[in-house]
Amino acid sequence: MAYPLVVTFSLVARDPTTGDLGVVVASRFLAVGSVVPHARASVGAVATQALANVTYGPDGLALLADGVPATEVVARLTTLDEHRDHRQLGAVDSHGGAASFTGSACSAWAGGRTGPGCAAQGNILAGPGVVDALLDAYLATTGAFADRLLAGLMAADRAGGDRRGRQSAAIVVVRLAGGYLGGDDRWLDLRVDDHPDPVDELVRLRRIHRLLWEPVDLDDLVPVDGALAIELRELLERAEAASRTVASRPEDAPDEVPLPAELEALFPSGPLVERRPFPPGWDDRWQGRLVSWMGMENLEGRMVAPGWIDRGTLEHLRAAGGGQVG
Repeated sequence: MAYPLVVTFSLVARDPTTGDLGVVVASRFLAVGSVVPHARASVGAVATQALANVTYGPDGLALLADGVPATEVVARLTTLDEHRDHRQLGAVDSHGGAASFTGSACSAWAGGRTGPGCAAQGNILAGPGVVDALLDAYLATTGAFADRLLAGLMAADRAGGDRRGRQSAAIVVVRLAGGYLGGDDRWLDLRVDDHPDPVDELVRLRRIHRLLWEPVDLDDLVPVDGALAIELRELLERAEAASRTVASRPEDAPDEVPLPAELEALFPSGPLVERRPFPPGWDDRWQGRLVSWMGMENLEGRMVAPGWIDRGTLEHLRAAGGGQVG
């Protein structure tokens, strides 16, 4: 059976601030995220591509878990592989050591670069500028680790990327107990399997992930004043009508349904700020409608003290309600 080459550009990296580890990748290949990225919290990250040897992922992570440095991991895996000339591999360890390998038979342009705590590699690219853009943009960007990874991927894509075109992209970021309810290390695991502009789509998914999963920042809290209360009422009316989520609940129905006691410990919460007095035109019933709408939108993690709303929720409500009112 013939297998297509995983024509790819990827970056493996360790965030020096948090210790998070990640892989970001794009390709003219269906569901590249199912093949290339492998990562384990406090251990390392691996990207396997070209005529990808998928055993490089688990085998590489096993070696990294034993404390073998990334440079030696790459050397061991490729030395033992009789088809290494057709392989491409990047790895980073939990100390920020990084290595990249490109076999001599990989299709041009193919190559890689390493930087502090990161390794970039690609094959069948528009040219060496793709890998340069990938690494340089990642290193030059500030902010959250995931967003830095995506900035690198976007720069590489705009520098020409895979010369066969675009199809899929993926990002994986791991941290200890970073997954859902702390059950695993998968803090961020997003894939675009088949799309005409997969990198842009991956960035869009990341924005949704930030909204749903990242904590509210005090600097992003907006007080509900009289003018905003008027806008919020109209936006809620529009959003409820558009999504057909207006509930036919009795007048005495509670605005919030409390979690069962046994689950409360899983969702620790506390007000970021004190409750703010409601302005004219905003009361407990309108506050309850806002809370109900946020629950329908999976925004429970962004609920704050009454009288306030965070910018992420406000922007999402404006989008759901057809844009800013006034």
